[in-house]
Amino acid sequence: MTDPTHDAPGSSGIEGIAAITYATDRWDEARRFLADWGLTPVAEQPDQQQWETQNGAQVQVRRIDDPSLPPAIEPGPTLREVVWGVHDDATLDVLAKTLSSRRGYWADCYENNRIDAATCIGALDPQGLRVAFRRTSKRALALQGSPANPWGAVQRIDTPSPVYERAQPIEIGHVVFFTDRLAEMEAFYAALGFVTSDRYPGRGVFMRCAPQGGHHDLFLLQLPTGQVGLNHVAFTVRDIHEVFGGGLHMSRCGWKTQLGPGRHPISSAYFWYFENPCGGLIEYNADEDHLTAAWQAREFQPGPTVFAEWAIDGGIDGHTRRQPKVEASGAFLTEKRG
Repeated sequence: MTDPTHDAPGSSGIEGIAAITYATDRWDEARRFLADWGLTPVAEQPDQQQWETQNGAQVQVRRIDDPSLPPAIEPGPTLREVVWGVHDDATLDVLAKTLSSRRGYWADCYENNRIDAATCIGALDPQGLRVAFRRTSKRALALQGSPANPWGAVQRIDTPSPVYERAQPIEIGHVVFFTDRLAEMEAFYAALGFVTSDRYPGRGVFMRCAPQGGHHDLFLLQLPTGQVGLNHVAFTVRDIHEVFGGGLHMSRCGWKTQLGPGRHPISSAYFWYFENPCGGLIEYNADEDHLTAAWQAREFQPGPTVFAEWAIDGGIDGHTRRQPKVEASGAFLTEKRG
């Protein structure tokens, strides 16, 4: 079974993130981190590491001083490229026409209106990030998260929910950037077919790459400080239980939680954020809202309870199963000592 949230074509022809490229000077730490995160190693050379998710979305890590990469949008480790997968050659034709007038436009093997499966086209977005598009190479998967048992709609019968010892991300779910030119960035992505899901007026915009799909594939946030750069990359896992299992494993491995686990009220998704040696933050994410063309974008005012309905500051220690520096009380955490 494939996940209709992420695999159903929308009228834009863009299906989601096919690949990302990080650049970092924390080479060995990055390798250990991504292995603990649950990505599958594909290849490593002196100047690059290649990883992938379960459905074949690719994560490439390059040296921070690699001359083949475009200039970074911020100092230090960060994302240098986002590649979006498309369903057909017709979509690439449309995107090529839209991007041809943009700064940094390039096209491989794009001539005589014939595009082969290896073709990749791209340009720089208004912030200077390299954005590319190519035919999708993701694999369909027979995966399913654990059914829930909400009141009145019992779906899991005679079967316990799973307990995950660690996570194995299914795909790259979304990317989030700080920008100092929000309106220009939103217009750029809207021209490519992205649809606004919700917004913080004048401050941020959630966008999905097709009318039908998950709540957002891209979030652009403008801070009062004018900061520019990567906020985080989210990786989708099967369900809330894998968010917990993955987060606990990362904690046991010694990686630092930024925030989580928790729940976003805007997208309904469960999250757990960690600091990433490849740049910015990285998120386990599950159970986001599924939207269609009938959805009407909402407006919110920024605030902590809008960002997170609830969240655990500092995470959960992978050994005690409690917040860090909180002593476990015994075999049952609810036991009272008297």
